[in-house]
Amino acid sequence: MMSINVCAQKYSFDFYDGTFNFEVPSGLKITVSTGASESGIRDFYSKITTSDYLSLVDELKDYQKEHKLNDWIYYQLIRKTAEQISPKAENYFRYTLYKWFLLGKCGYDARLAVGNNQVIFYVRNNEDIRDIPYFVIDDHKYTCLNHHDYGKLFKQADSYKPVDIIIPEAKAAFSYKVTRMPDFKPESYGERALAFNFKHNTYHFKLKVSDDVETIFKNYPGVDFESYFNIPLSRETYSSLIPTLKENIRYMDQKKGVDYLMRFTRYAFLYENDDQNFGKEKRLSPEQTLGNTYSDCDDRAALFFYLVKEIYNLPMVALLYPTHLTMAVQFDKPIGEFIVYKGKKYSYCEPTPQVQDLKIGQLSSKLKNIKFEVVYAYEPQAKR
Repeated sequence: MMSINVCAQKYSFDFYDGTFNFEVPSGLKITVSTGASESGIRDFYSKITTSDYLSLVDELKDYQKEHKLNDWIYYQLIRKTAEQISPKAENYFRYTLYKWFLLGKCGYDARLAVGNNQVIFYVRNNEDIRDIPYFVIDDHKYTCLNHHDYGKLFKQADSYKPVDIIIPEAKAAFSYKVTRMPDFKPESYGERALAFNFKHNTYHFKLKVSDDVETIFKNYPGVDFESYFNIPLSRETYSSLIPTLKENIRYMDQKKGVDYLMRFTRYAFLYENDDQNFGKEKRLSPEQTLGNTYSDCDDRAALFFYLVKEIYNLPMVALLYPTHLTMAVQFDKPIGEFIVYKGKKYSYCEPTPQVQDLKIGQLSSKLKNIKFEVVYAYEPQAKR
């Protein structure tokens, strides 16, 4: 006969297009002081491991599997769950402990460190993440998930002492790759009007954009270019843009169609560098670029890559100069100026506004004779 925990508290919150429902037994509600300390962590862990936490962990895992959540999106679910159990504003230390415990019990190698009356939460990651603090333990890199919460109060990584508690299930590395955007509720989308001129015609677009996208990437780190360039669009935004673009270039040859996409990316949005726009370096995903008033060269390059890949699926390379990122595309025959990379010729395609109105195969005069690095090369997979 199944026992029912009458003391369990029920919770429910919207998570994009779904609703996450869960119960928290009374034993899972742990009293913790607000001051971060190693003893407080050990006391919390000792108490919570004797509670009935397994059903909540199973519910989180089931939701991840059902909705096919990438790790970064899944972490947002765990973060919101911890917020329900222990509000962040009420006791930040305890809120972080719940995030750490749940992420670890869900299989990710999550760790904690303390120092300066702060609790630092980090997770093992094998990817090239450069703009967030990290720790190294036993030759494994652990990237920090909560340094932004402390802002300027965050010290150097070696200011914090790792707490030696190993959750048995916490074995997997965490990935920041977002290869599938969640579905959002249709009512969460607003409409954004865009227009640009091409070959003496004005093209108008009515895009569906959601603020939920900004929420997902609010504290997203600077991932490697392959991961960054391959962040997809959500279903509603995709449906409001890609079919229209395909229809507009339906009767164009490949060169003219790519030129159209290049100029759409270049002129349908206002330019502003990240320091002016955000006060810091911040890469926008293609969908964020579609929803933001301003964007810079990184953002345009990622959007242009996404559009060309989705519509023509051509080989491309991303070219990083000291102060600029641009693209080059491989056509059947090179057009204008090109670079040679691994024996293949790629024609310049500039998706960011320049002083000159550059055509395919033209590079800004200020970049000529400047060294660049190929930071990402895309080669379409052969169709089976």
